[in-house]
Amino acid sequence: MNAAWSGPVLVADVGGTHVRFALVDVAAADPLIGASARRFRAAEFASFGAAVQRYLDESGTHPAALVIAAAGVVDDGEVRLTNNVPWVISRDAIAAGFGFAEVALLNDFAAMALAVSLLQPRDLHAVGTPAPVPFDARRRQTFAILGAGTGLGVGALIVREGHAHALETEGGHASFAPGTAEEIDIYRRFSARFGRVSHERALCGSGLVNLYAALADIAGVEARFSAPEQITAAADSDALSRRAVEVLCEQLGSVAGDLALTFGAWDGVYVTGGLAPLLTRWIERGGFRRRFEDKGRLSPAVARVPTSIVQHADPGLLGAAAWAMMAAGTPGRG
Repeated sequence: MNAAWSGPVLVADVGGTHVRFALVDVAAADPLIGASARRFRAAEFASFGAAVQRYLDESGTHPAALVIAAAGVVDDGEVRLTNNVPWVISRDAIAAGFGFAEVALLNDFAAMALAVSLLQPRDLHAVGTPAPVPFDARRRQTFAILGAGTGLGVGALIVREGHAHALETEGGHASFAPGTAEEIDIYRRFSARFGRVSHERALCGSGLVNLYAALADIAGVEARFSAPEQITAAADSDALSRRAVEVLCEQLGSVAGDLALTFGAWDGVYVTGGLAPLLTRWIERGGFRRRFEDKGRLSPAVARVPTSIVQHADPGLLGAAAWAMMAAGTPGRG
């Protein structure tokens, strides 16, 4: 084993809104060192390197290895952030600039998928009657994961012959598929505004605002809110806000069911991301699971697939920790 992975490892989860850091003990059953976790607003930094420097300065540590989970396509050791912050993260530049002996760079939803190997029952909130299937490296398993936050992320975890393999995808940018007359009307407005319409146009923070605006236009009323937190806060008292949240949860369920079919994720689909905690009770009200199972001739098969909301505070960091543990030769549970 490379000695760089044996000591505390620094892990980072880089999204469009926040960048999170923590230290990892690769030999521990729960590898994240809780007191070491920090969260910064990405917009406060000119570069990812500047955020790394802030963390190192504040923590007074300098581990030999770093695992970065970033929201974007990883291409030849480099990633350009998909949403909000205009950062380009280079694995080699970070290693040279800070003297890390090892730097790993992976897509954020590859990390989210790897987190499945370390999630405990307390980290999950089941939606529907099928109980979550525990990760077990001794079995053939396939899981899918999607998360609505600043954008929409999609990943999968394939478990074969004692090894877990994360699929890096940009499935959030697959094409939006309306499933009702109302959603067709929404699609028409999205198409007129954006041209091509992806799932992410509806299923993320800004997507909730897009849905709300489209529904206001359909109803012929003025849109009162312009931020997702305003819409979720008003959903109990404002019919338009409530319908926007319901449509998002229904479409999220539809996409989650599509992922079960696409990946063959018969062992479970996990919902994560910054919106998930805000939408839990709305997801539970029926539209999500109904649309998840509404897959025509395949509905009976999909009805047996568990769906769960991930309640862990930092699943991206947990997934980066899982990667570090594999690099160190100490894989997670199962």
